[in-house]
Amino acid sequence: MTRPLKKALVIAAHGRHYLAELDGELIQSVTRGKKSDVAVGDHVMITPTAKGQAVIESIEARQTLLFRSDQFKSKLLAANVTQLFIVVATEPGFTDDLISRALVAAEAVGIPAHLILNKTDIADALPRTRERLALYRSLGYPVHEVSATEEPQITRQTLMPLVENQLTILIGQSGMGKSSIINILIPGVDIATREISSALDSGKHTTTFTRLYQVDSHSALIDSPGFQEFGLYHLDREALEKAFREFRPYLGHCRFHNCRHLAEPGCAILEAVETGDISPMRHRLYAQLLHESSQKVY
Repeated sequence: MTRPLKKALVIAAHGRHYLAELDGELIQSVTRGKKSDVAVGDHVMITPTAKGQAVIESIEARQTLLFRSDQFKSKLLAANVTQLFIVVATEPGFTDDLISRALVAAEAVGIPAHLILNKTDIADALPRTRERLALYRSLGYPVHEVSATEEPQITRQTLMPLVENQLTILIGQSGMGKSSIINILIPGVDIATREISSALDSGKHTTTFTRLYQVDSHSALIDSPGFQEFGLYHLDREALEKAFREFRPYLGHCRFHNCRHLAEPGCAILEAVETGDISPMRHRLYAQLLHESSQKVY
């Protein structure tokens, strides 16, 4: 007898093991064979195989898919997200490279990005941090300042309106305070984390897998592991140049229609870099990403 398919939401992923939620029940799920193309946030059709266990048969059409990639493989971050929060802090130090790469990834899939500056209570480092973030603010990316530890209520008041009716993924380097922010937005999330870890049988890996938490019936947060690198090897030149929003007014105005914006004469992008209308740092990142794109082997 054929078992009926049921639709579930993937709320956690660790290797090729997934945790799906169906009517409030957590179900350990696996894919058939060695496929691992499922992401947290995916709606999937599953076949129950035993109590609390199932096989993922198919993935429903995605609205968005956010992932990073290196020279050899891709790493899915989350599916169907509607916005990205990049969490940075006054300390420890953060890298502009990771911020810009995350912004490029968001632009490439068409989701809005916000920068969340945490630990504003560390007053000595605040002016310098604001100065570093001014570039992104000038590009039109909202910057929201919070202090999750010192001002939890204000942090909640600042961020809760932003996450309502959204599926938000939080990314950032370790130590930026993502977990503290999620704890403020979803009271009792520590209990949910332990429950998910236990069900996924990965208690000792609680900080190394991506997981989704419901804020309410219309809103959810996805917490991702802290990472230092954000490869974008999968983006080609056309995708990259459009993902730098400050490049867009100049696209189509270069002397050569196939201009790579690196050293070509009559390049509108390079002229904008010379005049200061495009940040040299951002252009250097574009050149680096273009180089990486040419190195992929998968």
